[in-house]
Amino acid sequence: MIALAAIFIWAPGFTQQDITLEAIWKNYEFIPRSVPGFNFLKDGKHYTRLEGNKIQQYDFTTGALVTTLFDPAVIEGAEDFGGNVDEYTFSDDEQKILIETEKESIYRRSSKANFYVYDRKSRSLTPVFGGGKQMYATFNPQADKVAFVHDNNLYLKNLGSGEVAQVTTDGEYNKVINGATDWVYEEELSFAKAFFWSPDGQNIAYYRFDESGVREFTMTEYYDERYPEYVTFKYPKVGEANSKVDIYVYNLGSGEAVKADLGKEEDIYIPRVKWANEKQLCVYRLNRHQNELELLLADPLSGKTSRLLYEKNKYYISEELYDDLVFLRDGKHFIWASEKDGWKHLYLYDMKGREVRQVTKGQWEVDAFYGIDEKNRRIYYQAAEKSPLERQVYSIGLDGKDKQVLAGASGWNSAQFSGTYDYYVVTHSTANSPATYTVYDRRGKPLRVIEENLQMKEKMQTYEVQPVEFFSFTTSDGVELNGWMIKPRDFKENRQYPVFMTQYGGPGSQEVVDHWMGFDYWWYQMLAQQGYLVACVDNRGTGGRGEEFKKMTYMQLGHYETIDQIEAAKYLGKQKYTDASRVGIFGWSYGGYMSSLCILKGNDVFKAAIAVAPVTNWKWYDTIYTERFMRTYEENEDGYRDNSPVYFADRLKGNYLLIHGMGDDNVHFQNTAEMANALIAANKQYETYFYPNRNHGIYGGNTRLHLYTKMTEFLEEKLKKGGKENQPAKKQIMKTDKPEKLIRERQLKE
Repeated sequence: MIALAAIFIWAPGFTQQDITLEAIWKNYEFIPRSVPGFNFLKDGKHYTRLEGNKIQQYDFTTGALVTTLFDPAVIEGAEDFGGNVDEYTFSDDEQKILIETEKESIYRRSSKANFYVYDRKSRSLTPVFGGGKQMYATFNPQADKVAFVHDNNLYLKNLGSGEVAQVTTDGEYNKVINGATDWVYEEELSFAKAFFWSPDGQNIAYYRFDESGVREFTMTEYYDERYPEYVTFKYPKVGEANSKVDIYVYNLGSGEAVKADLGKEEDIYIPRVKWANEKQLCVYRLNRHQNELELLLADPLSGKTSRLLYEKNKYYISEELYDDLVFLRDGKHFIWASEKDGWKHLYLYDMKGREVRQVTKGQWEVDAFYGIDEKNRRIYYQAAEKSPLERQVYSIGLDGKDKQVLAGASGWNSAQFSGTYDYYVVTHSTANSPATYTVYDRRGKPLRVIEENLQMKEKMQTYEVQPVEFFSFTTSDGVELNGWMIKPRDFKENRQYPVFMTQYGGPGSQEVVDHWMGFDYWWYQMLAQQGYLVACVDNRGTGGRGEEFKKMTYMQLGHYETIDQIEAAKYLGKQKYTDASRVGIFGWSYGGYMSSLCILKGNDVFKAAIAVAPVTNWKWYDTIYTERFMRTYEENEDGYRDNSPVYFADRLKGNYLLIHGMGDDNVHFQNTAEMANALIAANKQYETYFYPNRNHGIYGGNTRLHLYTKMTEFLEEKLKKGGKENQPAKKQIMKTDKPEKLIRERQLKE
């Protein structure tokens, strides 16, 4: 049994308060103070931050305000400016700033906005383009040009002459995209901007998506009009055609674009491109099964390619490896991340694709690669070396020696480094303590604390929160699983409490970590105040424990995960302070898929389940994510049928609440509609809530309050009622429990 519980000091006479949903989701009283990402300046001593619609410059070591770099209220010629600075980006020489305003989100990562160039020397503010909102405006390294996307075409603006050149002309909605990604790349390969300047500023590499062969999906939205609005976009479901993707390099001198030679096979993915140097573009080529990855070096003038590296995996290549590629300035080496020894680690290669050495090693995972200080030949990274439940920050020599702990406190540590690596900010939290932000110098000496979240810690005392306690247990299959629990307020071991399980369970995810949880922490604490034991267990397939543990669910998503969650429910139900007849489970997205499977396949274990935005059959989900883990339906029909909730609707015995946003572009409402069809066909009663126009996150206005109110009331009615809190525990109270002890317990409660 692992026990990591915080100690809370309870002051006599302190008035206990109850947590409410209105406080969480209407008044937002429980938002911890955070420190936005630091926009470090190149001197390594200063950073900038957007505050009060101004870009402010601060001294990193003291936190003192140095100067205001941009204030639209005092800039001449800013009459046409939208007024609010949404985001900003410096040029390489930091003399110009791209200002983004009137930003509109599209999907998870995509957006469009009006961009302006602010010249710090002349104090002039100039719009990038007057023909409509742009996407992803980016300076070239020399800061005399800006590239951007508008209406699916790539454009180029000369900041000296003011001239705008249209690089591509064939862009068309739902047909061809230049310089930006299609829906499935954005969602599953985690990027939206799809053009990249060469280091010398003479070339732009860009993606071209031909999505004309991709089938369309339509969502219906309702806005108090006579007819609803229909939103149609390209969405490739399992086994269907993906976009045809090409990589082009546009040369500013010749005005011509050259296509990179990616081979004859067109049914592939290009998860990343990255300039190795001004004369070589590195293109990732990934097969559709996503188990063979090549790094190709392309000549920007001819488009000819040669193989730099090849990696094959018996399962699949993990997406989290794609961004951990750094070409060294010596032109002879690069850093690459791989799971080839069973754990994610960092490797040094030469430019002929030969492994020079494994830099990090051990039976633990590198979780984040922060970068390399080439001057001092040191690599900076975050790892789960101490425990899969924790993260610490390290540096190590490029030779794999002299490893140093930069942030080693128990719990969760992450870091952001200045460009010179002279300073860094450590964010540290635990499951029982919100984040603190501390500045350190290169030697690891703490310089100042930026934020301690003292107000949040006071709220935790005011509301008498219960500690998150970690535990582990071994299943009947001999697998050790990690979990956490929050016991009810005024907990008594001689009472039996209902169990509310929360989980996600998807490939590589982790919910059981010693890390501050966010908003749901307060909902869980509210449920604990109301008499629930709240628990979470990470099943097989989750992260932090090596490749075999994570990838064992390959070709049968949901199978082992459901077994493990059922085992977790049985384990929790056997505790002397729990009521095994009242175990419920909740999940969102993949977690909703899991909670659905659990109440169907574990119908003798779970009394209630809440599924929010669940996948109910993997054949309705997208190509990249699903095929990475399951291959296609035709290749793996048994894997799909044996683990899709729609095929087990007839097993429902308990109480099932099905919730979905009808504007969900990710997990389509189709999943819930089909699940309802299956339940009706099986004559099974269920409850459902749907949210028109809301996407996968189901938020906006009173939406979250409305949603959590329903879920809380459902748990009260369907899970908590009919309990045994006041009945003797499974193990009788020992006769040695003297009356004065019970009286004292009652006095403490009162």
